[in-house]
Amino acid sequence: MTLALVIGAGPAGLMAAEALMAPGRQVVVVDAMPTPARKFLMAGKSGLNLTRDEPLAAFGAQIAASDGRDYLATDAGAFGPQAVRDWAQGLGIALFAGSTGRVFPVGMKASPLLRAWLARLRAGGVELRSRWRWVGLGGGFAFDTPDGRRVLQPDVTVLALGGASWPRLGSDATWVPILAEAGVAVALFRPANMGFRVDWSPAMARLHGAPVKGVAIRAGDSVSRGEWVITPDGIEGGGVYAVAAPIRDGQAAHVDLAPDLDHASLARRFAQPRGKLSLGNWLRRILGDPARVGLLLEWGRPLPDSAEGWAARAKALPLCHAGPMGLDRAISSAGGIRSEALTSELELRALPGVFAAGEMLDWEAPTGGYLLTTCLATGLRAGQAAARRL
Repeated sequence: MTLALVIGAGPAGLMAAEALMAPGRQVVVVDAMPTPARKFLMAGKSGLNLTRDEPLAAFGAQIAASDGRDYLATDAGAFGPQAVRDWAQGLGIALFAGSTGRVFPVGMKASPLLRAWLARLRAGGVELRSRWRWVGLGGGFAFDTPDGRRVLQPDVTVLALGGASWPRLGSDATWVPILAEAGVAVALFRPANMGFRVDWSPAMARLHGAPVKGVAIRAGDSVSRGEWVITPDGIEGGGVYAVAAPIRDGQAAHVDLAPDLDHASLARRFAQPRGKLSLGNWLRRILGDPARVGLLLEWGRPLPDSAEGWAARAKALPLCHAGPMGLDRAISSAGGIRSEALTSELELRALPGVFAAGEMLDWEAPTGGYLLTTCLATGLRAGQAAARRL
């Protein structure tokens, strides 16, 4: 019986195992954590965003690969938004699309989908081994296990150990030196879909935890209208994550505090006499929201002295930050196995018979279903290629 080994029990690894299932084939999935798919379950706590109700071309344009590689490609064509919906519904999970196009299970949780998925894998003969930590190569794949050191010599292997974000959930990048020593080129990991640190003045303490709604952030050619939050350490949330990559890479960012008004209309509002109102109350009357007023007073100094100046500042308020949050707080990571280290089948050139998938690879995408869909697609592709090799 041939042995197919999958290292990593997240979405990419489980999808690879599903592609490898076949009579007469032993498929073993090992994971360093006590239970599988911990990051997947964590994502589901706030509502599992599986994919998007979006055309394939528009969806694929959001996935940034260093060499322009199509990471949604599989043997049966692109594993894009509709394919993910069909797959989840095949597990008995009812779905719905929200007003923003994000697709969720009706129950919003990840656990029912994971239970159904694991049941299908077990029925197909897949064996899951927990607390197996991969520690090296040499004579096979070596693991530290509850029963001591074990070495497996599989016929094919799919690596799906994740990137470097949320290390407490298992994606700790301890595999990097193992592959680097084997001659696999790996790009350094950087935070992606993360917030930014801000050294707030004491006056902003009253706004810690306040949501920022109805604004737009512009960074280069990217624009985000999503909601975000003022925290004691900085700014976080989907609206920031959507433009985090260009800001991280050095693009100046500006906040439009009134994106639905043009400059002239906003200037007319600022031309209203202030009278005996305090500056804060006057600005609140114009902008309508304490968080927007706080940001304008924090990042808008020196303060303008004319209606035209106030309007210009409010339409292009500099987003002042002290750098990105670290990998431990990032939703995902950029970097990983370089494209030149991989064949078109996601096989490692330095390690024939070994394939890689998911966030181990050098690509990044915004939140909103793009990350999970791409992890599933690369896991499927790597598993299909490994199965062909068998």
